[in-house]
Amino acid sequence: MLYNTQKGKNMLVDYTNTEMTENYKLMAQSIIPRPIAWVVTESDGVVNVAPFSYFTGLSSNPPTMIFSVGHKSDGSPKDTLRNLREQRRCTVCMVKPEHLERMHLSSKEMQADRSEAERFDIPLKRIVDGFPPMIEGVPTAFFCELYSEVDLGASKTIPLIVEIKQQYIDDEAISDKERMTIDFEPVARVGKRYALLGEEVEAPKIP
Repeated sequence: MLYNTQKGKNMLVDYTNTEMTENYKLMAQSIIPRPIAWVVTESDGVVNVAPFSYFTGLSSNPPTMIFSVGHKSDGSPKDTLRNLREQRRCTVCMVKPEHLERMHLSSKEMQADRSEAERFDIPLKRIVDGFPPMIEGVPTAFFCELYSEVDLGASKTIPLIVEIKQQYIDDEAISDKERMTIDFEPVARVGKRYALLGEEVEAPKIP
């Protein structure tokens, strides 16, 4: 990795000379906090549950989100990617603090015919026909269809754009039903660790 130290001990990193692992380390610690997409897919009756922290909303028209999926250690597509390519549908759940441990455990690499939900006792429930189940107890979940894949050339990471078709919102996460205000304590990724959002700050008024 090329580190160019400037005057005042500032540092400039030249990404044209870095490796993928170095890029990830730098980006994951700098682009923070990142929300976690706890994605549920299924194929041949097997429900796959996996978390992804390269995730964010993309557009409100069409209502879309994007998250990036890598490959397994043997080079094959992760089950989330394979299932979405086959079935074209997924359920994206947001994570509450009480789900943190099981969410983290569900990142374990497993065989495609085994379910993380069964392995780590993650309760599921079906509420929208034709879509994978949502994780029980989450504050909100999005029922999505695959919109497109983003081609990053030789990258082993595949960004997936999914279009939101329906959204579940727990009554306890709605603080004002008239204004449809959603309020819950999210879990975010910060480097290798997780974080809970602390004090919220009101946006300054624009003159």
